[in-house]
Amino acid sequence: GIVLVAINPYEQLPIYEQDVIYAYSGQNMGDMDPHIFAVAEEAYKQMARDEKNQSIIVSGESGAGKTVSAKYAMRFFATVGGSASDSNIEAKVLASSPIMEAIGNAKTTRNDNSSRFGKYIQIGFDKRYHIIGANMRTYLLEKSRVVFQAEDERNYHIFYQLCASSSLPEFKDLGLSKFWHIPVLWW
Repeated sequence: GIVLVAINPYEQLPIYEQDVIYAYSGQNMGDMDPHIFAVAEEAYKQMARDEKNQSIIVSGESGAGKTVSAKYAMRFFATVGGSASDSNIEAKVLASSPIMEAIGNAKTTRNDNSSRFGKYIQIGFDKRYHIIGANMRTYLLEKSRVVFQAEDERNYHIFYQLCASSSLPEFKDLGLSKFWHIPVLWW
């Protein structure tokens, strides 16, 4: 298949705007510069032409920008599939698991808010190739971070938030005090 090597510049760049989506929409692979939108367009086009499921695998090491690349691909599908303006499907898909994200994000040496989860996202299209729904499965990739912390890194954000709020009345009111006897190994 097609391979795109992308580098996370660790800042916002103007290469992911709506006009860039429209520039890649309908283009053949190789007619324009390599881009996540070119890969998404090729998958979208093959889905419509062959009427078969397509997959985009986004892989890389911590801080490489996998989650952001997946967001851009979903934004592309939502825009070319006519779903972006009326339902904001990208936001709905990415917001489908906020509790898991809160528990699974950590600070690494390359990313202040790195997701420690793998995600399998299925996007459903109707016969006109408009997005009609999505499903995200999430799985913990780095279980070792629960009991081990690398130098200059921070474990899951939620643990710090719980520690910081343990003296608040709401903490006890929510019944969290009885579970707070677990030894804190990450400090």
